[in-house]
Amino acid sequence: MDTSEIGRVKESFDQAVAHIEDLKSLQQLKVEYLGKKGKVTGLMKEMKNLSKEERPQFGAAVNETRNHITEIIGQKTQALEAEALEAKLSEEAIDVTLPGRDFSLGSPHPLSLIIENIEDFFIGLGYEIAEGYEVETDYYNFEALNLPKSHPARDMQDSFYISEEMLLRTHTSPVQARTMESRAGKGPVKIICPGKVYRRDSDDATHSHQFTQIEGLVVDKNIHMSDLKGTLELFAKEIFGEEREIRLRPSYFPFTEPSVEVDISCFKCKGDGCNVCKYTGWIEILGAGMVHPNVLEMAGFDSNEYSGFAFGMGPDRIAMLKHGIEDIRHFYTNDLRFINQFKVTEDGGAKNESI
Repeated sequence: MDTSEIGRVKESFDQAVAHIEDLKSLQQLKVEYLGKKGKVTGLMKEMKNLSKEERPQFGAAVNETRNHITEIIGQKTQALEAEALEAKLSEEAIDVTLPGRDFSLGSPHPLSLIIENIEDFFIGLGYEIAEGYEVETDYYNFEALNLPKSHPARDMQDSFYISEEMLLRTHTSPVQARTMESRAGKGPVKIICPGKVYRRDSDDATHSHQFTQIEGLVVDKNIHMSDLKGTLELFAKEIFGEEREIRLRPSYFPFTEPSVEVDISCFKCKGDGCNVCKYTGWIEILGAGMVHPNVLEMAGFDSNEYSGFAFGMGPDRIAMLKHGIEDIRHFYTNDLRFINQFKVTEDGGAKNESI
């Protein structure tokens, strides 16, 4: 077999590759000439029919053709890939002068914002944030707070009992009891206790079986009712405005003595009377009082040496008053139409954009 057949294979390849315009066709041509059953491979198989003297010359010619085809295919591949990239870039050209897309951020929950604002205020006064268990023992939920078994005041808090001694906490006061107990009779204690609480209540516009509560506790030597009043005045001005005034009314709570209900002057009508304050000029926002000596003694404090005050408020009610929300259930239904109305203001508060 002479080398003319090798020349014809090379010539036919050169003619075929000149008409290739895409990578797929080029790959098929490569297989046709260099594949296991390709034309160049077929030439190599013919060497067995040649004499020993003819084989070297024939093999060198076949290798030259193979190298030629491989080089041309490589060059053609690079050219076609460059063309394909250029075409793709032209089709997908990005106009950098176009304005970017706006991405809307989620809105903070109004309850979360109120709780964070209250926490920030009391942290600024030197309070610590204390947390506790939502499933609590009867002892810490009631007895350690001067509410022994069969005490009539227990009826004020209809509870979810899990067993005779375990229940879902009805207030965050157990955190106060546990914190005082952990201090082993050594003051000072200065904490606020935010968290969820649970009571067996029929859900309606102003009641929920689950809601949030923040309680505060200060225990130290020489703590007086005036300290409580001053703290609550600062709190009212911080949350509802500098012009707010507070009013203390006598009340009853088993764990404080004396006990008071705390009202603020109406922030809507400035005390003139409106539907928000039920035309009284005042709005009740929390309960408070001086810590009962029995509570101090059960926690290990000497009530002759130490005294303290405590207060409890509902962030739900405060948020409803502050933002004009008429139904407490809106806080717990995760309706984005409601939540998206609230935006964070520059001072870290919340603005209801619907009112």
